[in-house]
Amino acid sequence: MLLEYSRYARSVPTALAVRGLAKRYGSVEALKGVDLEVGEGELVGLLGPNGAGKSTLVKIAVGLVRPSGGEAEVAGARAGSKAARSALGYLAELFRFPGWYTADEVLELHQRLSGSRGGAAERRRLLELVALADAAGRRVDGMSKGMQQRLGVAQALVGEPRVLLLDEPTSALDPVGRRTVRLLLEELRGRGISVLLNSHLLSEVELVCDRVAILLGGELVAAGTPTELSRPRGVELETDEGVRRFDGALREDAPRLVAEAVAAGRHVYGVRVLTSTLEDVYLEAVGEETD
Repeated sequence: MLLEYSRYARSVPTALAVRGLAKRYGSVEALKGVDLEVGEGELVGLLGPNGAGKSTLVKIAVGLVRPSGGEAEVAGARAGSKAARSALGYLAELFRFPGWYTADEVLELHQRLSGSRGGAAERRRLLELVALADAAGRRVDGMSKGMQQRLGVAQALVGEPRVLLLDEPTSALDPVGRRTVRLLLEELRGRGISVLLNSHLLSEVELVCDRVAILLGGELVAAGTPTELSRPRGVELETDEGVRRFDGALREDAPRLVAEAVAAGRHVYGVRVLTSTLEDVYLEAVGEETD
């Protein structure tokens, strides 16, 4: 199930790369030689149960943690260096903004911290992107969790970074809010911005990500596009006798199965080729591990 990431990277410039990445905390190996690349303008979903090594990988890429072995690069610069930090936007899972700040003041603070010269125009544009244009003057402590989450995405975009690391950016959002963030991520991909998305919402990852990487016990156990990772599960025919499933049948078998049903005098109302979902792939990869 582990597909080669370099196959894609050869044709797409690399925005984020980790090679042989290892991290040990005492006797605990959080990462055991992970190789992972994110191409320019690519959305990659990072999945795995708690303790799989996802947060450690992200913290190394941000420069908050030093690896025990291997290397991590952001836009060709060593992770943690000034050049890497200037190319990177980051939203932590457990972030918190000063409650007395307005949305506009939060972004202004992060402009100063990052050295962005975008000014008021950049702040307006970012608030519009995350559907908070009407909340520029609202204090953080007067916002819903969903609004704060979208503000967090906006601050990650201050300074027009080339690479975004987002840790559970839709965890506090309702379906409308998740759709807003999903559309935003698709727009960012269209602008050539690369995203590594750490999320437990498999349906969201399946909808928006170009590729998926699954970590377990500090190792990369599955990687590829959702289509590459899927498995055929058979074909379903709906006829006047009901729904019948042909386990093991492939897409190529569907026309024959329909023809046979018609020849047998059945009225065929529908045919569906069954494939495994990302949830199926995830559960197969992590086995009995739970979050």
